[in-house]
Amino acid sequence: MDIYSGVAELRAALRNCGRIVFVPTMGNLHAGHISLMTQARAHGDTVVASIFVNRLQFGPNEDFDKYPRTFQADCDKLAAAGVDVLFAPTETDLYPEPQEYTVEPPAIQHMLDGEFRPGHFRGVATVVLKLFNIVQPQVALFGKKDYQQLMVIRNMTRQLALPINIVGGETVRAEDGLALSSRNGYLSVAERAEAPRLHRLLSRIRDALRAGDTRYAELERMAVAELDQAGWKTDYVAVRQQSDLNPPSGARQALAVLAASRLGNTRLIDNIEV
Repeated sequence: MDIYSGVAELRAALRNCGRIVFVPTMGNLHAGHISLMTQARAHGDTVVASIFVNRLQFGPNEDFDKYPRTFQADCDKLAAAGVDVLFAPTETDLYPEPQEYTVEPPAIQHMLDGEFRPGHFRGVATVVLKLFNIVQPQVALFGKKDYQQLMVIRNMTRQLALPINIVGGETVRAEDGLALSSRNGYLSVAERAEAPRLHRLLSRIRDALRAGDTRYAELERMAVAELDQAGWKTDYVAVRQQSDLNPPSGARQALAVLAASRLGNTRLIDNIEV
C-alpha cells in the first residue's frame, strides 16, 4: 500500500489507475471501516482510502482534540484489507489557507443530528467535496450507520452533477447488536454492557412499524422514556421517511428509525431501515 500526504503527489500517483473507488475515513478504524474497504474492491480497479480528522465538522465543545489517532494500526488494517493507496494529509496539506468557501447543505442539515450539532454537516460536505476533487473517484463508499451523513453526501453528489456513484455500506455490529463506532472506545465496562439497549429499542420500533403501528410519536416517546429511565441523555429517537428524513407523510413508504443518545460522556448514534 502506497501512502501519500500531499495533494499533488497523490494526483500524480492516481493517473492511469483505472476505475478509482474511494473510502474516506477519520481513522481509528474498526471492522465497519474494513468492511467498506473489502466491498470497495468489487467496484473498481484501485481502492483509495483516506484518513483525516476534519476539524470543520466538530463543534466547539466536541471531541476533536481527543478523537483517537491510531495511524500505524490503521495502516496495518488497510494494507491487510487490500487497499492500494492511502491519502493521509495533514491539516496544512488539506487546508493550506483558511477554508472560506464551504458547502451549505439545505434544510436536512438542521434536522436530527444537525439540530444538536450546528455546522456539522457543512463541515462534512465541504471536506468530502474537497476530497472528491482531489481523488476524483468514480465510486465512493460510506457506511449507513451515519445515515444522515450518507443522505447529505448522496444528495450533494447528485445536485452538483458529480460523476461519482455513492454506495451505502450496511452497518457492522458487535454480537450484542451495538453498532461499531470509533467512539465506542470511550465507554466504560458498565456503559459498554448497557449500550446495546439502543439497538434493541430501534429493533422494537421497527417490528411495531412492520406490524402496522402508525403511532409514530408515541413509539418515539416510549423509547426516549426507557432510555431516560436507564440513565441515558437522549437527543432524539425519530421515525422518518428514508427518502428525505422528513416525518412520515401518511402514505405507505420506506421508513428509517434513527436515534442519538448520550451514555455517560459518549454520544452514540444508530438507525434501522424498515
